[in-house]
Amino acid sequence: MHPRRSAQYVLLCDLCETVHIQSYCEYCNTYFCMNCVGKHLSDSSKKNTMPCPMNNDSLLLTTQNVRNTLKNIVSYSVRNVTFLSVLPAFQIIIEDTIYAMLKKIINSKAKDIQKDLEELETRIYPRYQEMVSDVQTMKMQLETNCRKMTRADDQRGDRNRKYDIQEIKNKSMAILEEHTDEISHKITKLRQIIQDLKKMLDSNDIFLTSTYKSRNSEFRTLPPKVRITSPNFSSQKINKDQLNEMFGSLSPLSINTEEHNNTMKPQNYTPAIPIEERFPMPQLITTIDTDYSPLYSVTCLSDIEIWIHGYDDTMKLVNLHGKLLKTIQTVSGNAPQDITLKLDGKLVYTDHEARTINIMRNEQMQTMIKLQEWVPLYVCSTSSDDLLVTMVSDNVTQSKVVRYSGFNETQTIQFDDRDRPLYSYGYLKYISENRNLDICVADNAAKSVVVVNQSGKLRFRYTGHPSNTKQSFDPVGITTDSQSHILTADHNNDRIHILDQDGQFLHYIDNCGLDWPCSLCVDTRDNLFVVGNENKVKKIQYTSLP
Repeated sequence: MHPRRSAQYVLLCDLCETVHIQSYCEYCNTYFCMNCVGKHLSDSSKKNTMPCPMNNDSLLLTTQNVRNTLKNIVSYSVRNVTFLSVLPAFQIIIEDTIYAMLKKIINSKAKDIQKDLEELETRIYPRYQEMVSDVQTMKMQLETNCRKMTRADDQRGDRNRKYDIQEIKNKSMAILEEHTDEISHKITKLRQIIQDLKKMLDSNDIFLTSTYKSRNSEFRTLPPKVRITSPNFSSQKINKDQLNEMFGSLSPLSINTEEHNNTMKPQNYTPAIPIEERFPMPQLITTIDTDYSPLYSVTCLSDIEIWIHGYDDTMKLVNLHGKLLKTIQTVSGNAPQDITLKLDGKLVYTDHEARTINIMRNEQMQTMIKLQEWVPLYVCSTSSDDLLVTMVSDNVTQSKVVRYSGFNETQTIQFDDRDRPLYSYGYLKYISENRNLDICVADNAAKSVVVVNQSGKLRFRYTGHPSNTKQSFDPVGITTDSQSHILTADHNNDRIHILDQDGQFLHYIDNCGLDWPCSLCVDTRDNLFVVGNENKVKKIQYTSLP
């Protein structure tokens, strides 16, 4: 590329176009090298003044930016003095002074730009992404609740309310879509600003750098949260004179906005509610005796009924008093590896020996997926009614998480952005989906909890807490609650770690007589159910949050 026509270059003489500039004529607005100065001054047709010896040194700057900047900086330049009258020593001083001033400006502004870029990438931008995820979660919950209510009305033979439910759903979805568009517009702006800042840092454009103004404060104020309360059905007492009211009524649509306390808080911000108040001393509420010892998995069908399984080929539904309500046998006769429940209450289990994923239909288990070259391990159902399954290859050299929508594999999560494995090659990998749609895996062989976002990008790894004075961190079971807390069973240390959704340690549950805790689940009121190295299920109240 020709040096005169490139976007950035070392400044050259305007006359010969080959040698670095060393002087400037104010009258002609022209730059010269030492060899061309004499020719220019000898031209009697021009009023020539050469006040500013120049040094381009090694800065790669655009011509017009350098000219404008130097005109502002060198206000004290020697005017109406010819280049021939400037002593060489004084020329060097001026050159060094100008270069030092320019370099100082660039370095100072570059630090500010880098600081703003880090805040945008690590703190502000992720918060906007979380807001989008929250709205998506509300959409799915609304869709699920409306579908359940419509199905219930169909079973009762009441089809009139279906139109009311649909109207409420449409209004709610429209509001959530509008809120999503607002956040997405902000995200688009943030992406552009981040891209511009990176380009600015990569360039040496002194004009752009010196005139930079931060816009971070504009985005620290997050858009208000929109909270939509899904409709629910409230029953009415049957009145013989008002049979048309016997099916009850729908609650009105409730829409609220919630401010983010004006602006984002610093990274080390302490929450208003102390940890001690959020997580008081855990209380053992109920101990449920079973005929399994040890128990391997537990999942809640409701607040009063739970599915469990142990060492044999059965899965059992029991109530909080330990009364057996239902027994289901596996298809192959093998013991289940893990169990979960679909949104409609259908039981699903994995069989690692038969390499199958199975579902209950008409009170019997049927195989829905059979794998080749992979062994299914642990499973969880998602808010969108998908299945997330951890699995390991036959030769135990690879591990991954697979998402199934019905019978179809729709997502595989195996490597990070640098093509490195996300998970170890061990067999113990309990899995759970968080309320913000993060996918949480308790990777026992790696001694860590691995959390990725909905698209499979690594968010963080939790490897235990420094206060753990017993054996090394030994994660096994994992679950999440309504506050997006992550709870994981620390098997060898007889305790449960509670983390926030960003992987920050909050509290231990290390009482209540825990004995090698294994599988975990929570009910709708955030009561924790724990099974371990005994024939008991323990129900624990661990939080005071609503």
